[in-house]
Amino acid sequence: MLIYLDNCCFNRPFDDPWSMRVRLEAEAKLHIQELLRRGTVAFAWSFMLDFENRANPFRERRETITGWKAAAALNIGWSEPVEEKAHAFAGRGLGAADAIHVACAVEAGCSHFLTTDRGLLGKRPPFSETTILDPVQFVKEIDL
Repeated sequence: MLIYLDNCCFNRPFDDPWSMRVRLEAEAKLHIQELLRRGTVAFAWSFMLDFENRANPFRERRETITGWKAAAALNIGWSEPVEEKAHAFAGRGLGAADAIHVACAVEAGCSHFLTTDRGLLGKRPPFSETTILDPVQFVKEIDL
């Protein structure tokens, strides 16, 4: 199983656990990290993750997230197919950055796209190629 985690998903364990939703998503993300370490699940990285992570003002977060790049099974760079998919997804109501992330996940052949972005989860556009879930939903769905 190949999955894609967007930047907000990678950042979730660092967020202030002031709400139950944040705590649950952080725990689920940590569980997913363990699945990734064990090789139970593989993930794809992208140029968009690099771009957004470089802008992270918190050094510890930036360095920790960058460390995951080496563990990725696949690294998706910019390409015309990614750009075309991103434009199509933006036309379905996604913001530019979200559209690029989703396009990278689809181009990589990921079965699941994981995010904690409420705006993106609320839209849940019908991408037959990739299911968009939050980390808690993913952990419940795969039950590993």
